[in-house]
Amino acid sequence: MQKISDRIYSVGVNDDDKVLFEGLWPLPFGVSYNSYIVDDEKVALIDTVEAGFEEEFLENINEAIGGRPVDYLVVNHMEPDHSSLISYMLECYPDLKIIANAKTLPMLKGYHNVQDDRVLVVSEGQSVSLGECSLSFHMIPMVHWPETMVTWLPEENTVFSGDAFGTFGVVADDIVDAEETFDQYRDEMIRYYSNIVGKYGTPVQSALKKLSGLPVKRICSTHGPVWEKNIEKVVSLYDKLSRYEVERGVCIVYGSMYGNTAAAADALAVELEARGIPCAVHDLAGNNSGELGVSGALRDVFKYDTIVVGSPTYNNGIFPPVETFMAALKARLIKGRRFYAFGSYTWSPSSVNQLNKLASEMDFQILGDGLAFPQSYSREKFDASAIADCILK
Repeated sequence: MQKISDRIYSVGVNDDDKVLFEGLWPLPFGVSYNSYIVDDEKVALIDTVEAGFEEEFLENINEAIGGRPVDYLVVNHMEPDHSSLISYMLECYPDLKIIANAKTLPMLKGYHNVQDDRVLVVSEGQSVSLGECSLSFHMIPMVHWPETMVTWLPEENTVFSGDAFGTFGVVADDIVDAEETFDQYRDEMIRYYSNIVGKYGTPVQSALKKLSGLPVKRICSTHGPVWEKNIEKVVSLYDKLSRYEVERGVCIVYGSMYGNTAAAADALAVELEARGIPCAVHDLAGNNSGELGVSGALRDVFKYDTIVVGSPTYNNGIFPPVETFMAALKARLIKGRRFYAFGSYTWSPSSVNQLNKLASEMDFQILGDGLAFPQSYSREKFDASAIADCILK
């Protein structure tokens, strides 16, 4: 438990053990499940945490408010990492009332068999008094589920933002940010956004416009630090990501069966770095220790304007890990990227043609025909300098 202000307590938990978030995304630095208490004449709990942390969670709540009951549980978002303990809280506090919007009701019933009489249904801008302070509620659908909303505490200019402005990574003993915190979490914030929220750029833009009317001085997200000192940087980053804005640079993504496509990717990276071009390289087949695979590649697709994809031809098609990456790109509605394809083959150069076709369907700018080279890698077959010229023109 951490005290954030006279009214607000952080009662969430860190998870150092989970390996994959949503069963998909690697967590080399863990993740936090943030939950908050607003303590007034009535007590409001903002979201719960992941299942498995019942005792720690309840201990944190009791440390914040002693033996007092929780009057309200605000459900900003129903994804189970924030809602798993709703049933548990209803058992612990029999008089507890859930605050949620109408789109949340079927999810509450489906996950927890919560009946309507246990729920106070709120709509856009509606307020609930806690005594000296009040909470109001603002809908931000599809950031990143349809029922998502944020909770506003005007007396402290604090927004409880759900998954918005969240990041992978556990939080420190002091959850409130310092000046350097943004730089420490920036890459994991981009990876979180690209992996989890990336498809929903337009809804994020709508949410940012709605929240711009609030004089926000504190952002309490459900993952990562509480933002006070870095609010402008955090909001600016979300604005940039949701508009698919990028900087000049190259994200090289490849899968390799026997090392030939990998050798070509490495040669191209060396050439680009020698020319001073920012470059990130991702092995989708996971042959290099510590690789984040698709998760890390998506992060850097949201950073750089050029995507270079390498795939050997596999069963006359695209190597499956690379095909998975291309599907992930398409699912996120990525816009405005430049694209180059390469890869090795033994008897058919199909992969490069198919990669270009997929990239064309996403309206990427195709940089030349790409290069498919036969059998083993060599500098003669894969002229990294000429390919760099093509990519950078």
